[in-house]
Amino acid sequence: MSNKPLEGIKIIDFTHVQAGPACTQMLAWFGADVIKVERPGSGDVTRSQLRDIPGVDALYFTMLNSNKRSLTLDTKSESGKEILTKLIKESDVLVENFGPGALDRMGFTWEHIHTLNPGMIVASVKGFSDGHHYEDLKVYENVAQCAGGAASTTGFDDGPPTISAAALGDSNTGMHLAIGILTALRGRDKTGQGQKVAVSMQDAVLNLCRVKMRDQQRLDRVGYLEEYPQYPHGKFDDYVPRGGNAGGGGQPGWVLKCKGWETDANAYIYFTIQGHAWAPICRAIGKDEWIDDPAYMTAGARQDKIMDIFATIEIWLADKTKFEAVDILRKFDIPCAPVMTMKELLNDESLRASGTIAEVDHKERGKYFTVGSPIKFSETTVEITGSPLLGEHTDEVLESLGYTSQQIAGFHDQKVV
Repeated sequence: MSNKPLEGIKIIDFTHVQAGPACTQMLAWFGADVIKVERPGSGDVTRSQLRDIPGVDALYFTMLNSNKRSLTLDTKSESGKEILTKLIKESDVLVENFGPGALDRMGFTWEHIHTLNPGMIVASVKGFSDGHHYEDLKVYENVAQCAGGAASTTGFDDGPPTISAAALGDSNTGMHLAIGILTALRGRDKTGQGQKVAVSMQDAVLNLCRVKMRDQQRLDRVGYLEEYPQYPHGKFDDYVPRGGNAGGGGQPGWVLKCKGWETDANAYIYFTIQGHAWAPICRAIGKDEWIDDPAYMTAGARQDKIMDIFATIEIWLADKTKFEAVDILRKFDIPCAPVMTMKELLNDESLRASGTIAEVDHKERGKYFTVGSPIKFSETTVEITGSPLLGEHTDEVLESLGYTSQQIAGFHDQKVV
């Protein structure tokens, strides 16, 4: 008996680049049959973007399309529309991140799809929500981070708005859409009816910036934000400022230098000063006299000298690597972490053992590493397989739709598939 919860769910994947593929890849990991529909001859643009091996699918593609099947299809041709119609009738979900109106222009409006398959769920990634005054604007990762409020609140106060390296606009939107699809499938179990599901990239970024929206309302009311480095010596305008490496959750935190920082750009740890951990912090760094000193013993008393406290901790860190420092501090139950590089993470034995980083085979590339499921289950085993070659499963999918070998050969001759 299979332990893949989404086995039996068939998904038509009309997505490309990152946001949509991240969504459908996760659903494929959990057992859904995801059929990636691609343009004959070229496919998803990320197959050829940022290649490291000439003529082989780029890592950009392979790391967003594992566990899927690839069907090439010219949806502009009558034969292509016929094939897609059959596929819609037999599928559960269609996911797309086309520009506005693209599905309609193909002849597959929501009304038509719903007529073909009343239980079909049509899920869409959008730049902005329907009716938004920017709804016709083309949106990419960094555009979404700016429109969703992340960039204006990231970076240091004396510098420009800063983009995060984490895919807050793309993969984050895909994860939100996956939740929407699963919710719609559960709803269909109750009603028998499909529905439209949409997530805008702006909305998904904003959803992760809720604490900054919290801070805006606090700032509007009292005129300052005491956990930001601008307080109490700096000036606040009427919008949430960039807080550098401040904790943001009411607990002062900062990135601190460790041994070797002069030559190693990542020889740092993140250190958080929580109220209940103040005494252990003092003991760990050899400043026991601070524990009962009225000038230091409360969060309020420490705030005006918080950067001086961090500077003192940096002196303690000067002869310790980031890993040595964390090994000492964790014994005192102090919230901290080494600043990990991609190289360190890729080679982390714990992450490989847990499946967070997976090594898979590709028919042309050979072995490569990719992200595994960040969600762990007690009973479900998540197996990551290599991404498909362009059109690798075309004949297989067409046969499952009832087409004969002769008909399939004809489609190839006509360049329909």
